[in-house]
Amino acid sequence: MTLLKQHDLFLRPDPARVVVRPFRPATEPRDFNATDKTRANHIVDRVLALAPDVAAQQLAEVLEHFQKRHRNLLETFEARADEMEDAFASHATFSKEQRRLVGAYFLHEYSFEAAALFNPSIVDHPDQSAAPPGGRRVILSVRAVGEGHISSLTFRTGSIAANGDLTIDTPARLASIPQVRSRGPGPYGDHIELVFRPDEDISERVIFPVTQFQSNGIEDARFVRFEANGEHTYYATYTAYSGRAIRSELLETRDFVSFRMAPLQGTAALNKGMALFPRKIDGKFAMIARQDNENLYLIHSDDLYSWDGGVALLKPQYPWEFVQIGNCGSPIEIDEGWLLLTHGVGPVRKYSIGAVLLDKVDPSKVIARSREPLIRPEPSRREGYVPNVVYTCGATRHKDQIILPYAVSDTFCTFASVSIAELVASMDG
Repeated sequence: MTLLKQHDLFLRPDPARVVVRPFRPATEPRDFNATDKTRANHIVDRVLALAPDVAAQQLAEVLEHFQKRHRNLLETFEARADEMEDAFASHATFSKEQRRLVGAYFLHEYSFEAAALFNPSIVDHPDQSAAPPGGRRVILSVRAVGEGHISSLTFRTGSIAANGDLTIDTPARLASIPQVRSRGPGPYGDHIELVFRPDEDISERVIFPVTQFQSNGIEDARFVRFEANGEHTYYATYTAYSGRAIRSELLETRDFVSFRMAPLQGTAALNKGMALFPRKIDGKFAMIARQDNENLYLIHSDDLYSWDGGVALLKPQYPWEFVQIGNCGSPIEIDEGWLLLTHGVGPVRKYSIGAVLLDKVDPSKVIARSREPLIRPEPSRREGYVPNVVYTCGATRHKDQIILPYAVSDTFCTFASVSIAELVASMDG
């Protein structure tokens, strides 16, 4: 901890930030193609039984209470009614007011970060036009948790000044989920394209689970700005959680407006915590992975989506990592090699953050590693959603410093920075 400069900056969960999501009555089939549509039809029947002026009054009251909390709410009501068209087939023709009111009855607000806002990663913003002199604009991805322990992915923007000082922009008051633009088969599973409105602030955009594999969460996105042929693409490896099983998946974007999601396959993609190198190594994609739930491996792929085999890289060595080790985001290229932040789990399942230096030409060679954690849970900050945890999903290099966002007790985020030279000098070879 003596190496770190702690920034007086925090991101805390805000229950006032809500998105509107489909409400499904308990007996309603998810796809409306099954025969049991009883409860949904009962709700529709009750709306249709309202006199036209009463229906209009009810819609006006709904708008009065909710319109300032969401963008384009009437469009959202209509879109929800469109999704349920199959359930309305047996009913009479709807007026516009009735249709919108029915849509409202099948939606609900969800406070997506009411419980926690944690496990951040940080990358350069694709638009650097507003960067401070000698500094950079950045995007922070954050895991948000709400009711039912459902995880989603949200964002913040900020700036790093020339001297390494960090500021995070105040998030927009509103929030929204994207439209699913397309679903299609891929070589290893369905690919999904999501799109947000380009006029929305990045902090409004919330990627909520959209598949059965993700139904209980999109967890711990590790973003990296990947360079190939002079162009940059942002990738994020994350864990899809169904409530019973996990699956590693990949998110891709160039502009943080449209996103593409796809599953990862192979024996090396069976566990959590995969982290992609920011460029190819010897002509292949490379990742750090933990397929055995205990040790770290270097793995390669020709196509980015299929990952098999791997070379054992790191095993637990020091007491603070005896239970298991894992990566804390994509490797960062520095003059001395590849800097890999790691997490270790020690007694009473205490999570700490350390660092490893890998050879730049051959990352399977470990040059040095932390004997003691760089960050460990402090007694004054150990309480939270999951106590005794510090964790990050990705840091960034700024000149001669590492800017490190990290989460405390799976509850809120804070920030630190460290001199690269001092950090490397502190490791054991």
